[in-house]
Amino acid sequence: MSMSVSMPLGGVQVGSYDSYQQAQAAVDHLSDEKFPVENVTIIGSDLRMIERVTGRLTWGRAIAAGAAGGAWWGLFVGLLLGIFAPTGTSWISSVLTGLLIGLVFGALFGAMGYAATRGKRDFTSVSQVTASRYDVMCDPSQAENARVILARWSLRN
Repeated sequence: MSMSVSMPLGGVQVGSYDSYQQAQAAVDHLSDEKFPVENVTIIGSDLRMIERVTGRLTWGRAIAAGAAGGAWWGLFVGLLLGIFAPTGTSWISSVLTGLLIGLVFGALFGAMGYAATRGKRDFTSVSQVTASRYDVMCDPSQAENARVILARWSLRN
């Protein structure tokens, strides 16, 4: 079905919510009521990026994080190579060798990555994109039915 120029992306609005969880619960309720949810879209509006600083980044932390990541990869490779080991002793040595090589290379890459920043970003952070409003949109041919179902649902909650 092609959309007309006057109809917004996703159809017409049948509900608006402050959080994604509320919008998701509304669509879940529509699904529980046997509504054809393939006609529904959740659209977040007024997006903003939030970066939460989690700590200071130092040489030690950069090298330790790189070593830890490298150790996991080395352990994985060592376990894969250990499958082909003829004896238990060579299996253990394959796993330990992979672990140690991964640890060393991870530490080196962690140090190189930190050195490449030249002190411009000496902190760690977690980023996320959030919206201030989440609209539940629906195909116009099903919109009135969706509004009725959601109106009854909002009265119960």
